[in-house]
Amino acid sequence: MSSETRRMKTKIKKKEGLGWMEWIRGWACVFHEFLFQRFMSSHLPNPLSLPPLSHLTCIVTGSTSGIGRETARQLAEAGAHVVMAVRNTKAAHDLIQQWQRDWSAKGLPLNIEAMELDLLSLDSVVNFSNAWNARLAPLHVLINNAGIFAMGEEQKFSKDGYEQHMQVNHLAPALLSLLLLPSLNRGSPSRIINVNSVMHYVGFVDPDDINVVSGRRKFTSLVGYSGSKLAQVMFSNVLFKRLPLESRISVVCLSPGIVLTNVARDLPRSVQVQYALIPYFIFSPQEGCRSSLFSATDAQIPDHCEKLKTGDKPICTFISQDCKHTKPSEEAQNVETANRVWEKTVELIGLPLDALERLLQGQEVQCRYGTHQE
Repeated sequence: MSSETRRMKTKIKKKEGLGWMEWIRGWACVFHEFLFQRFMSSHLPNPLSLPPLSHLTCIVTGSTSGIGRETARQLAEAGAHVVMAVRNTKAAHDLIQQWQRDWSAKGLPLNIEAMELDLLSLDSVVNFSNAWNARLAPLHVLINNAGIFAMGEEQKFSKDGYEQHMQVNHLAPALLSLLLLPSLNRGSPSRIINVNSVMHYVGFVDPDDINVVSGRRKFTSLVGYSGSKLAQVMFSNVLFKRLPLESRISVVCLSPGIVLTNVARDLPRSVQVQYALIPYFIFSPQEGCRSSLFSATDAQIPDHCEKLKTGDKPICTFISQDCKHTKPSEEAQNVETANRVWEKTVELIGLPLDALERLLQGQEVQCRYGTHQE
């Protein structure tokens, strides 16, 4: 075997997991956020102060509970037109009625509505996107908030055949973001906001084994969750780099911090007790939504995104739980893997590789999902 051939084989050797140093640094970041997030965020008001937002239309996924619920309510109270994109529309309508009653004495009615969206069904994502785009209305902020962390549960798959963490946390939001590009283009300057997690620092994703079924890695809910969050950051990095500067569409990932949300319902009873004993360290949903609200409304975000576009690596803006600009994990900045994640994602969600460019140009793009497909 020639030396050139050996060098080529070494170059293309596939990474099969995080190195020990990466893994240790990743967990250090996780524990640092858990222990010190309240101290680092002590300068932030609670709730976060928002400017008047009557000029904005915002879609918030997963907005009937937790961080999404607080995000939707506060955006609406600041005057934004808010669309609650949720699986349970009855729960959303009940919330809207409650919020309207609470707000009735303070001014005009809240401009808020609910639309059905189930991220465990890519058909539902396509149908939602088609329904929204058909309005020919501008969209200024898409907040991909909904997520899943089925702690301790066995591996489960959606009806589309994808591991549930990967579908809900990455594939479905990626499809939604791409299909809504025509509306985001009409609302330019606009933003795609991905509620991510510090747990992506300990994640690893193999684009050739995105469902973690090959046997090379043992699946756990932590592997599924952290890998899906890493895939989301990688995809966002490439999306950000591929969006032309003149589109003025910003892409932001963020960490809300360690937040007490409905995920605690799925924890073992002993772990729920521990959660109850350490309230000082864990954010409430109102505190946890501050980085989402900051990312959606801060006037400096577009300028920061524009500066990042000139860099060598495709790194989108990442906002920490204390509403400051930071960087994603080292693995998230792996350009080669990120490009492979991009290509695999576009393939799995049923779009052509040139979908982004065609959608920005106003062309029709066929997706293999959706009720219009046979």
